[in-house]
Amino acid sequence: MEHYDPSASAFAVVTGASSGIGLELAKQFARNGFDLMIVAEDEDIFDAATEIEALGARVEPVQIDLAEEDGVDEFYERISSYGAPLDAIAINAGVGVGGPFLENDIEDELNIINLNVISTVRLSKLVLKDMVARNEGRVLYTSSIAADAPGPFEAIYAASKAFVQSFAEAIRNELKDTGVTITSLQPGPTDTRFFERAGMEDTKVGAAKKDDPADVAKEGFEALMAGKDHVVAGSMKNKVQSTMSKVVPETTAAEIHRKQAEPGGASQ
Repeated sequence: MEHYDPSASAFAVVTGASSGIGLELAKQFARNGFDLMIVAEDEDIFDAATEIEALGARVEPVQIDLAEEDGVDEFYERISSYGAPLDAIAINAGVGVGGPFLENDIEDELNIINLNVISTVRLSKLVLKDMVARNEGRVLYTSSIAADAPGPFEAIYAASKAFVQSFAEAIRNELKDTGVTITSLQPGPTDTRFFERAGMEDTKVGAAKKDDPADVAKEGFEALMAGKDHVVAGSMKNKVQSTMSKVVPETTAAEIHRKQAEPGGASQ
């Protein structure tokens, strides 16, 4: 990582920061001299703020559901009224649903699109205009190695992350002549509440060993500060899987994902 020495007024935002990778990203910012605004839909965001404040940062917790139509606009107003320009943002909030597409609740799947895709685009549009006007800023998108291949039994989630990954790379190119950098973080299976919330605890991937979210967040933060385009974080297995997904036929990649995500696969 390039040496980074933020000013006393350095200000960062992390979405989906009440637990998991988001909480650990917020801790990385706090340890590196940033004050923070953190947001999540659940009340755990206030406990997270207390935990992060112990690292010496000023932390403003915000409880808003970014999947709601007006949630992003309301949150952007909070960012704008903070009193300092936004130096960095980790757009990390996301949700997944596992199981057969024909059996999953459509509202749960549309919620994935609302949070992972629509809120990402809306928030990016707002904060990037400000950053480009200042010719300064850093944006980290939490994508996934699931972005690299079709995802049977996670069809909507994998497609949403493919969108995020493509979007991040495209915007990075558009802004290459500005002082704003775009980085995507691609974790593999990580020890968070994701698999429980997605109903995937009985899958092979849900039951398998996972990466430490603190390690994943550290790799993501360092990539962001170094201005890298993306980082496949976590184990070497993740890096191999990401590379393979790009070279094997999509039908093969889909079959590999199916074996990992199929319900009941943990007992097979």
